[in-house]
Amino acid sequence: MRRAYLPVVILCLPFIAAVSAYPAATAPLTILKPAASDMEDATVPPSFTFVPGQVVFLSFEIGGYKASDDQRVHLSYKIDVLDPKGVRLLDTITAGVDTTVSEEDKNWKPKVRVQFPIPPLAGSGTYKVAIQVHDDLTKADASQNIEFPVRGHDVAPSETLVVRNFHFYRSEDDPAPLAVAAYRPGDTLWARFDITGYKLGSGNSIDLDYGIAVLAPGGKVLYTQPQPAVEKTASFYPQAYTPGSMNLSLEKGIKPALYTIVLTVRDHTGNQTYETKETFSIEQ
Repeated sequence: MRRAYLPVVILCLPFIAAVSAYPAATAPLTILKPAASDMEDATVPPSFTFVPGQVVFLSFEIGGYKASDDQRVHLSYKIDVLDPKGVRLLDTITAGVDTTVSEEDKNWKPKVRVQFPIPPLAGSGTYKVAIQVHDDLTKADASQNIEFPVRGHDVAPSETLVVRNFHFYRSEDDPAPLAVAAYRPGDTLWARFDITGYKLGSGNSIDLDYGIAVLAPGGKVLYTQPQPAVEKTASFYPQAYTPGSMNLSLEKGIKPALYTIVLTVRDHTGNQTYETKETFSIEQ
């Protein structure tokens, strides 16, 4: 059974040069060189695609700020990361720049570096980073958006509880499902599937369980799972689907035939139940 986990935000505060100076006061407050990469201070080609669970390294510079009479710079910024539907992946990132500048280095610009993770079950699409900077001295504002593509595992949405993408596998980590769900006596059967259409509780919480039964060709119950598998999670970002998995140790004496797995899923928050039947064969 594969568990979901909560995203963790890593905030890297800006590194400020020890000796610096402010630019001309006539220049507007500007966000410069915004970039998203898979490594700090690196660039990625235009064809690069991020994947769920990956850490994104965001950086940008701030130009056109103004220093006070005592050569202090007071800047604040906030960053929102949004999925293709405009839903925030994490809490708004807020921080600032508070430093003393010098007249000797007039080209210095504060550089902000921030790290954030893509949720492990994020879907495919174009994600957006919305950057806003505020100059506390002049009250000037600047904003800019940058986009980055994500290629995830896509599960078709549903208004009600449903199981999608049920597939049989030869082994636990087999990347490709079996074209024909056929096993031999003594094998271990593996299956993976996605659960969606459940209702979210407070804090985007999920309260699911699922269990299986195995039926012989005539419908006789050969096996029932003693305890259901439980999926209870909560996260800032709403989890659109929950992955599930199961395995069966097939007895060496099991007879060749077509068998049925009955998978029953319960959504306790939404008071929903869903049942699906999947068949596999035992061959000599």
